[in-house]
Amino acid sequence: MNGWIRVVKFLLGRKNKKEDSMCGQKINFKTEKELQEAILEEKSKGIPDIKIGQKYGVTFRYIERLITKSQGVNISAFKGRKRIRTLFPKDFKKEKTTVWSFKQRGNWATHSGEYRGNWSPYIPRNVILKYSQPGELVLDYFCGAGTTAVECKLLGRRCIAFDINDKAIELAKKNVDFNVESTQLILLEEGHPEVYEPELSVADARNLSFLQDNSIDLICAHPPYANIIHYTDSKKGDLSFFDIDDFLKEMSKVARESFRVLKPGRQCAILIGDMRRKKHVVPLGFKLINVYLDAGFKLRELVIKRQHNCKTTGFWYANSIKYNFLLLAHEYLPIFEKPISPVGLIREKTEDYGTIIPVVQRPTTRRKLDEIETTTVWILPRKDFEKYLNKNVIKRYSNGNGYSTITFISHSTKETLFPTGKSKKATRLLFIKSPFLDNNPSQSNIEVYLQKIDEIIKQDLLEKGGFLVIQTRDVRINGFIEPLAKKIVDSVCTEKLWLKEIVVVTQGDYNKQDVKSEEYLNIVHQYLLVYERI
Repeated sequence: MNGWIRVVKFLLGRKNKKEDSMCGQKINFKTEKELQEAILEEKSKGIPDIKIGQKYGVTFRYIERLITKSQGVNISAFKGRKRIRTLFPKDFKKEKTTVWSFKQRGNWATHSGEYRGNWSPYIPRNVILKYSQPGELVLDYFCGAGTTAVECKLLGRRCIAFDINDKAIELAKKNVDFNVESTQLILLEEGHPEVYEPELSVADARNLSFLQDNSIDLICAHPPYANIIHYTDSKKGDLSFFDIDDFLKEMSKVARESFRVLKPGRQCAILIGDMRRKKHVVPLGFKLINVYLDAGFKLRELVIKRQHNCKTTGFWYANSIKYNFLLLAHEYLPIFEKPISPVGLIREKTEDYGTIIPVVQRPTTRRKLDEIETTTVWILPRKDFEKYLNKNVIKRYSNGNGYSTITFISHSTKETLFPTGKSKKATRLLFIKSPFLDNNPSQSNIEVYLQKIDEIIKQDLLEKGGFLVIQTRDVRINGFIEPLAKKIVDSVCTEKLWLKEIVVVTQGDYNKQDVKSEEYLNIVHQYLLVYERI
């Protein structure tokens, strides 16, 4: 979802119903129907939503629902066939790290951003090129306007794509209806693959009974986000109308079917984002990852998709500080893999660096910051990276009232051990850092680490209204990701702590770092898990 929409809903969410009832406060209409007809006429002329809202006194949500009801599909503009200027993105390079950031969403071929909530074509392009070969079969069971299907046609892959909304499929069929010759695909590394027309139809992602077991080479899909954007006018079975628990329950059916139809050893890529409720984050991304892991998948990669339209300035910057919230600016792209053989206990091959212990360490910080970070993606300079990170955390969450820090390191007798007993004085900020994770930790060390974090949390060291911030990262063991941030979030069960933010942190030159392996993506991001003591 666009970042500014997320912020509007955060600050003004409780006013939606009130504002929706204010229709026509600036221009009076005798009936609601007359107002709606006027708005649709403005949309047909290409007038931006913000100007329509100002003119007629309606909210973005009102306009969105009206368009979805009138068109049967959630689109931002009424336009005819797009003129194709180019079939390929300019200067395209495959992503090699775990942070994907596209300044432009991509408008080659028939791609556009008119279908609300659709993903950037750079995402399926990267996934398709990395995890499939020409002529192989790609499945997208949340087709929408057909972004994945268009990319399959351009990249010489066969594609089965469907959606529960017949109007979306009508739009997708228009988008894949363009001419391309095999010789035009010469820009691909594979040479001259054949051109395959995507198979588009109306179907339900929860029931893939028309597909055989082990018949799909790659799954590439972008599901709705649990009652955030509605893609139909309350169509039966539309998962965008399900709230969190029911959404995850229905997605478990999708995950099980995905596991059945995917070939062993092949991949399934799903884009998902988090939500905000009552000024705190709901980790929908981590919850959906659990759904696919429970279905039998392993986690091959966990990519962070950064959003570029989320930089807060002026009004939003001031309110980020005043209300102490960060603008949601990232999504997750977990890339799952169906194991070739049943998952069992694999002997770890990583080196054991000894016992992991928590110690008291005072973090180094920058003396001064021009501005503190206001979104959930922090891109900090390589030089003094930790100093910038520490200063941002301490300045935002200690409120000048002091803080305590714990650092997990490999065993050393020169450090002051963190006390195991209950602290006598509660602190405003407890900051846990985990630098040992940078050094290929063993599975046993990870287990000790998670156990000790749990022990520290149970000591209840925070004052009411204080914050716990855990700096952690994903690690790779035996070719698969150990999603430690997700595991920590899963394990924090106390009612005294409320997850306020999940922040992604990376260095500004992450794309220039040495690639360790062509087979795997280079893990270049960390997390800050921010909990509030209630």
